[in-house]
Amino acid sequence: MPQSPAFRALLTDSMARYGTAFGSSRNGNLQLNVYDEAEAKLARWVGAEAALTLSSGMMAGQVIVNYLRGQRATFIYGPYAHPALWHDPDVQPPTLPFADWAHRLPVQIRSLPPGPVAILTNSVNGVRSDYYSFDWLPELPDDRPITLVVDDSHGLGVLNDGRGIWPQLVHKQNVSLLVTASLAKGMGLPGGAVFSSAGTINSLRQTAFFGACSPMPPAYADAFLHADALYAEGRDRLYENIRLAEKLLMPTGLFHHAPGYPVFFTEQDDLYSFLLERGILVYSFAYPTVNDRANTRIVISAFHTVDDIQTLANAVYEYVF
Repeated sequence: MPQSPAFRALLTDSMARYGTAFGSSRNGNLQLNVYDEAEAKLARWVGAEAALTLSSGMMAGQVIVNYLRGQRATFIYGPYAHPALWHDPDVQPPTLPFADWAHRLPVQIRSLPPGPVAILTNSVNGVRSDYYSFDWLPELPDDRPITLVVDDSHGLGVLNDGRGIWPQLVHKQNVSLLVTASLAKGMGLPGGAVFSSAGTINSLRQTAFFGACSPMPPAYADAFLHADALYAEGRDRLYENIRLAEKLLMPTGLFHHAPGYPVFFTEQDDLYSFLLERGILVYSFAYPTVNDRANTRIVISAFHTVDDIQTLANAVYEYVF
């Protein structure tokens, strides 16, 4: 989307109306209806009752974490949970397989003292290209309030025809669902979003943390409102590119890849330098801190052409064979 000429034209028109930024609080006496309109549309599209936009995915996660800290919730983190969900800089999320963690989760919760619990996890493993199943939700204990927070930054715009993880989350009476996401990845918008019930979204909006934030630029919210056809076209092109990349790359045996997902992960970190020497730049950097091991992965986008993917595949064949 960031490279789409048609989307950039929409954004130019929107900037002529709203300018490049809005530096005030969303709770101020000057209210821009474009935010409410964009949030209502986001919520309808995803299938949630309500949505709230913020300046980034990191801010979207932190407004939730700040809210849950005020409720004195006990935090339980899923494997490799994104730092946007951390309630403390020294959080060390587990690294065991997601299915194993989920299997142990009900027992872990039952062992805790009475009180609210917050479960915070990613929707997918966007680095290693793994899908996560949430079929364990009905097995969670019924005897306490539980908040499930899912960071869908690497799913929104891609999973479930772009709707993200929300349609896969089973609703349970004592479990409050909150989905957070960066809009900068699959949506091409410099902002973040939170999806939940109308009551929870209203509570988040009343917090000092949200009230003190500047929002995402209103021109992007306005462009989003008029870009349905462009998003649909982009998703179709993305899925075509993924299918081509799967056909060309997976026979090499080099990659771990969730079918239909745009990430191809490899343990062969020297592939990065090999491709770079041939003018192809792929992701390979220590994450989430500089002390972590580099992760090497190829990310396919709707901006790539058939020739781009074929050139990449030819270079990968040269590396492997």
